[in-house]
Parts: sequence; C-alpha cells; structure tokens
Amino acid sequence: MISVIRHLKRRSLSRRPFPQEWLGHLDARVPFFRTMSPTLREPFLDKLKVFAWEKEFIGAGGLTITDEIRVVVSATAVQLVVHLDLSYYDALREVIVYPSAFKLPDRTGAVLGEAKHWGSVILSWQAVLTGLHNPDDGHDTAAHEFAHVLDRADGAFDGTPKLRQYSHYQTWASVMGEHFQKLQAGQRRERQVLDDYGSLNEAEFFAVATESFFEKPVQMREKTPELYEELKRFYGWDPASGT
Repeated sequence: MISVIRHLKRRSLSRRPFPQEWLGHLDARVPFFRTMSPTLREPFLDKLKVFAWEKEFIGAGGLTITDEIRVVVSATAVQLVVHLDLSYYDALREVIVYPSAFKLPDRTGAVLGEAKHWGSVILSWQAVLTGLHNPDDGHDTAAHEFAHVLDRADGAFDGTPKLRQYSHYQTWASVMGEHFQKLQAGQRRERQVLDDYGSLNEAEFFAVATESFFEKPVQMREKTPELYEELKRFYGWDPASGT
C-alpha cells in the first residue's frame, strides 16, 4: 500500500511544471548540468523536481533552507539515479543541511556529511558547494553520502547496492572486493584514483569509488578499468566519454 501511495504521489509531482527559476540555480552552481546532453536533461529535471518536493529539507545550525539549497542538493542526489530509479531513495525521508562542518553526538570531531540508517542525510552546505566547484578532484561530499543511501536501499550499508540484475552480483563482488583489498594494501593504481578513506570498509569503498567515478572518470578508466566498467554498468553513466 505504501509503495502504491508513493507511486501516485510521485506521478502527481512529476506532472507539475518545473519551476523556471530553478534553472538559474542549476546553471550557477551545478557544472555537470551545464554539460549534460539535451536527451538527459528531461529525465534529470523530472526526477529532480520530484526529489526536491518529496523529501523534507531541514536547516540546522542557523541555516534557512532556500530554493537554491533545495535544488542544488537535489541535483547532487539525482545525478546518481538518472539512469536508475527514484525508488533507490524510498527510505530517505529528510535532508538536514548545516552551513558548514558540524558535530554529531556519535562522532568525534567535525564532519562534512553523514548518512543515517533511519533515513536521514546530513550535509554541510559549504561542502556541497566545494564538491561541485571542483568537479574533477575526486571529492564530492554530497555524492558520497547519497551513494551510502543507494547502498542502504537493499537493507544494509555493505558496499553492494541493489544491482540491476541478479547475475551482476558475482562480478560486482569480485571486482569491488579486489580493488578494496588493493586500496587497503596501498597499491599505487588504486591510490591514484581513490581516496584512502575508502579502505575503511566496503561501504566507504563504494561511496569513495562513486565520487571518483563521477569526478575522475578518465583516470579511473585508465588505472582501474574493471572498477570503472562495474560502476558504469550499475549507474548507467559513461562519464569518461561525457555520456
């Protein structure tokens, strides 16, 4: 019943016209939108408006949620599922945004982002903008945290999201496991492409690999081609070729 209600709500939201003023925020803040092919823009904008209206955005640390924040953060989330489906975000209820780095009761020190198992993503607005402003440095806090949400869509933060076909799981486990172990061992090719934080566990490896897939695709395709191909098959993107 919940899935039927959600489907009807999304269909209703998708029928609403896209606010034209939102395009200005995308043009100003989201570099990948400016280079997106015309054929992808329509499904991207359709999913963006549904995500932006469906999820609850909450300002924290004195931040007030504006249309700019709602649209730009939604764009970072929807980039990951343009070729997938919004159902990957079914368990995500709210996006909490701080103005800058923040502290959490269960973490030591300040953090830039966090995905919680109960359906929340917490982000630093400053980190979101920094990740977008430097689109090829391999660091994108929002993409990292929303990758965790995709990972969690099948029930666990384990580095394996819900794949397109059952037959894909064996190759995924083999390729991801191999490169995770190589990163843990400090091998040069992996370290040229992936941040060391990805060696912490399989979930962080998937999130870090997602950042690099979208931000350093040419390097990933050259240095770790099997990893690139596996992520390309899942996400449906070929960012190294600009598609």
